[in-house]
Amino acid sequence: MEGHLTNWYSRASADPFLPYNNFSSNKHMGTRSLIGKQLSDGSILAVYCHYDGYPSHNGRMLRDNFDTVEKVNKLIDGGDMSCTWTNAGWNNETLPESGPLYYTMRGESLESVAPQLYKDLNEFLCAADDNYGAEYTYHYVNGEWICHKLNAGPDRHMVKQEEIPAGPVA
Repeated sequence: MEGHLTNWYSRASADPFLPYNNFSSNKHMGTRSLIGKQLSDGSILAVYCHYDGYPSHNGRMLRDNFDTVEKVNKLIDGGDMSCTWTNAGWNNETLPESGPLYYTMRGESLESVAPQLYKDLNEFLCAADDNYGAEYTYHYVNGEWICHKLNAGPDRHMVKQEEIPAGPVA
């Protein structure tokens, strides 16, 4: 596995499609993302987010609502989530305030949805692609959110940094 992670940007495979392509059916709709914070040693502590992973939504939500180390820590410490910002609960009830909709709020244990530690950006990007089928990643470093777009299909080995659009979520 170590060799697989040495150069995410140029790794090759005989099969140009990932096993997670099965998720593209309508029953699994969602723009998946991995959201993390870079630690002082370069490792990244991250959680999975199922919905609204594109920069015009999650990117803006992260930038506008999780703009301090304390807020980012609280977001990540909550574990995997359905979405980063909503006022609707798991039973479609209105919640007292908007925020992340964590899987623990529907009864899952924090141990089963706990943040995962990746040794570096390369391992983080590989996990987003191989383990989660994520289309975007976000990591907080030096007071800002960095977004990467991961490609599926024949160009899946390509990753590019993507700008988070200016302005609020429409």
